[in-house]
This record gives sequence, structure tokens and C-alpha cells, in this order.
Amino acid sequence: MKWRKLLSIRYWSYMTRQSWRYLAATQVSLADKLLFLVPVLLYWVLPDVMPFVPIDDIGVTLLVMNWFVSRMNKKYPSLTTHDPAAPPKSRR
Repeated sequence: MKWRKLLSIRYWSYMTRQSWRYLAATQVSLADKLLFLVPVLLYWVLPDVMPFVPIDDIGVTLLVMNWFVSRMNKKYPSLTTHDPAAPPKSRR
């Protein structure tokens, strides 16, 4: 993943919107939703459990959100919206 994309506000706003969309969708199983929520909530509540990871709470949340959205985009393509930070696909 390119650094420019990681530092893009449009990219992270897309990821935030998509993660909320997947968490609110009835088509997404509870197990898939918990795969995102449990690690993030545990890290927010118990940050000292993993003191060897020098990342702030929001950093861990963003990393897990990135993983969660990319996984859900593959598993539930019908719920996927266009990524505004992605380059347009060429029409050949």
C-alpha cells in the first residue's frame, strides 16, 4: 500500500464509512462484526496488555479497520461502494 494512500483523508473517511456500513448491515454475520470490534475494544480498554506495541489506540483502530474493510469488501462485494481514493480504472 502506498504511503500517499495511507496519509489520505479521503481514504480514511472512506474506510470509516465502509466499516460503519458493514457493522450496521444485516447481511454481515455477527462473527465477522466481532472480528473487528473485540480486538479494538480490548485494546482501547486494556492498552497495557500489549506494551511492546508502540502504537497509539487510534493507530491500532485504523490498522484493524483497514484490515476489516478490505476483508469485508472481498467477502461481501454486494455491500461494497467505490473507493474515492483509488485511481480510476481504465476502460479498454
